[in-house]
Amino acid sequence: MSIDRRFFLRHGAAATLAALHGASPRLVSAPRTGKADSMILLWMAGGMAQTETFDPKRYTPFSTGLASDRVLSTFKPIPTAVDGVQISEGLEKIAGVLDRGTLIRSHRVGDLGFILHSRHQYHWHTGYAPPQSVACPHFGAFVARTLGKKNPDIPAFLSIGQNLEIGGESDAVKAFHTAGFLGAEHGPFHIVDPRDAVAVTRPNELIGQSRFASRRELYRKMLAASPLGQGSDAQKESFLNSLDNAHRLLTSPAAKAFDLSLEPEKSYRTYNTSRFGLGCLLARRMVEAGARFIEVTTEYIPFRFWDTHENGHARVEAMKRTIDAPIAQLILDLEQRGLLDKTLVVVATEFGRDMMTEGKPGLEVKNQVNVPEVMTETKHYGMHRHFTDAVSVLAFGGGIRKGSVYGETAPERPCKTIKDPIGIEDLHATLYSALGIAPDTKYEIEQRPFYVTRDGKGKVHDRLFA
Repeated sequence: MSIDRRFFLRHGAAATLAALHGASPRLVSAPRTGKADSMILLWMAGGMAQTETFDPKRYTPFSTGLASDRVLSTFKPIPTAVDGVQISEGLEKIAGVLDRGTLIRSHRVGDLGFILHSRHQYHWHTGYAPPQSVACPHFGAFVARTLGKKNPDIPAFLSIGQNLEIGGESDAVKAFHTAGFLGAEHGPFHIVDPRDAVAVTRPNELIGQSRFASRRELYRKMLAASPLGQGSDAQKESFLNSLDNAHRLLTSPAAKAFDLSLEPEKSYRTYNTSRFGLGCLLARRMVEAGARFIEVTTEYIPFRFWDTHENGHARVEAMKRTIDAPIAQLILDLEQRGLLDKTLVVVATEFGRDMMTEGKPGLEVKNQVNVPEVMTETKHYGMHRHFTDAVSVLAFGGGIRKGSVYGETAPERPCKTIKDPIGIEDLHATLYSALGIAPDTKYEIEQRPFYVTRDGKGKVHDRLFA
């Protein structure tokens, strides 16, 4: 696949505008020792239903005339490698590796009023609820900037699988896919389709090295003369550094890590369930090559994938086929290569789901979907509203406790968190801690502090560690 020049310039300019204000951010708090030196975030975009995946409740099979409020889970529970712990059928391979990590069942996401996917995704990825007066960095940008590059030729931060031209919420989704005030050089290297990754990292054969170098110099001059040139010298330098990083990758032998055709056929077949599955394969190869932070998403497109407002059972069934083998194989591959202890792998989503409750008990918000009182068609089976009080998260590696379940939710509706709640600030604090970044780490921007967790008050939940 060739990258459209206008697409590159448009998105490069957008990312720069998000960052070009004020002086260079200054790191104030030094990192502390952590076990992990890289992280893979497997993002279940669209709101993964916890009761249909990692927190199954009473199973109710479909029947015509079934009352909607009787349904908690539309899949049967299955045993896992952890004694006494069950998850939902269709996730048998993940069940087999659950003893390598911790299942968190008590994550509570923010109460942001009217529920909008992009707002909750922004909140989860940056740690700050929108809108903000500064361009907030993505979690991965904080990791890339604070820890620095492991391999100078490999992007420190990669985002795999999300097409940023998705329609109605595209601008909001783009807003957190940046390094914000940290500068463009710490932003994500975007790969929409892992099968095209190698093409993105190969120089255009029609353009020689001398022409390529002259174009880089011309772009420098354009930046200085354009409205973008009104930014600080440090931020302009950061953007130019991002161009230099891209050029170095194009000419480096390390770029072969992006070539999935070099993967053994058996391994490739295991991961090849979907674009997401191949993204997991690419993520493993990026960790091996020296990337710091890789996000792989099932992709957010309204009313598709995990956004299960109707035909929920069938959609979740399909999504399980997409994620089960690749996630399990990723954990096994990292373990076999001796990389799991140094790599934090997190499976997360922007909020959970419930058939009847929009928001959370006691703080319900306006319903966005009409759930019939009685099911008359199979498309009603597994219809879900947005639920914010209990969300499941998986965490592996990086010093995380093995074979553990953290937190508990009620067995009957409302299936809210009843033990060990962990909000976004504390979850982020714990994940950052695994990477050696203290939750009160801050950058000074425009003469004020900006913390990696909101106000620097995120608390590490030490019981999640071994």
